[in-house]
Amino acid sequence: MVSANGGLNQMRAGICDMVAIARYLNVTLVVPELDNTSIWHDRSEFQDIFDVNYFITSLRNEVRILRRVPDEQKRRMKNATIYSMESSRWSNMDYYYYKILPLIKEHQVLHFTKTDYRLANNGIPEELQKLRCRANYEALRFTTPIEEIGKKIVKILRQNGPYLALHLRYEIDMLAFTGCNEGCNKTEVDELTKLRYDTPWWVQKAINSIKKRKDGRCPLTPEETALALRALDIDPSIQIYVAAGNIYGGERRMAPLKAAFPNLIKKETLLTTSDLKPFLKHSNMMAALDYIVSLRSDIFVATYGGNMARVVEGHRRYLGFKMTINLDRWLLVYLIDHYRNGSLSWDEFSQEVKTGHADSMGSPTRRTEVPARPMQEDYFYSNPQECLPAIAKNSERT
Repeated sequence: MVSANGGLNQMRAGICDMVAIARYLNVTLVVPELDNTSIWHDRSEFQDIFDVNYFITSLRNEVRILRRVPDEQKRRMKNATIYSMESSRWSNMDYYYYKILPLIKEHQVLHFTKTDYRLANNGIPEELQKLRCRANYEALRFTTPIEEIGKKIVKILRQNGPYLALHLRYEIDMLAFTGCNEGCNKTEVDELTKLRYDTPWWVQKAINSIKKRKDGRCPLTPEETALALRALDIDPSIQIYVAAGNIYGGERRMAPLKAAFPNLIKKETLLTTSDLKPFLKHSNMMAALDYIVSLRSDIFVATYGGNMARVVEGHRRYLGFKMTINLDRWLLVYLIDHYRNGSLSWDEFSQEVKTGHADSMGSPTRRTEVPARPMQEDYFYSNPQECLPAIAKNSERT
């Protein structure tokens, strides 16, 4: 049994890891529980987001998946005798074989309370890496209502030409989580600080927002994003689909981006109230719609390297290396500050941005490995090279 934690894409990747682990251990997987306790307060179950029948049947030759715990184990659950634990992060298959399998044999049922980053990026047998891909890109299919509305958004956008999907991660939860407050007024800074310290599952410690920004560890603001896109010569008339929730600061913060790219679009402006009504109180369903639209976009740009950004990037690689611009936040903040203080002209700034992103457009590249520090490695789901054309394996970073 597994309880997937986090937002939609963090849970998605964790579920795929658990499929591979269950296959390797030759054990039964129960359809995962989705996180109902996070700040997003989404009560959706697995079958509300994903086509549960398709998930089970498409993987039936790889792993046995049950919809629910068998009755005998249910009785044990009522008596609180199910063995629960967190597995170690970034573990390889030896850990699961020698540490976890004996626990399953002893207790019959084992409940993983978290699934995020529980499997290593590298050093996993290739057939299991490919199973992670099959689970992610084939078995985890959204429900028909989500697919239909997502495709409807894409169809409307396509009627007006190409579009860029912008994952503008400038929402209140991300700013509170990261401790970043560039451009916020005192009231907003106080609100973000209070939210951070009132939320127990975040690390509660003082954060130097200025230093974090200069280190490239903050989401780009809408103003910074506008400068980056302009410097990359993105057509100012292109449709930009904002794949995000409510932007913190609202229209005031969005004004510079809208001035530079007036054709900003959100799903709320494209769809009728009746179209969106079933999804409005379900953040994971809304994120699923953004995932579909982002996946099919002509260009995908993310302003922060979170789970959606990385999983969409990997999926677009899987579909043939569709253009995905990975914004280098450290470089951009450095250049933007020099442009703003007058030490760089616009032309110099633009050229530096283009040069710095020449190899960051989603083209084939080999996944970086840092065995002693897995958090610094390229994430498997952002570049699942074992599942991609051979050129990806032979290409080295320049």
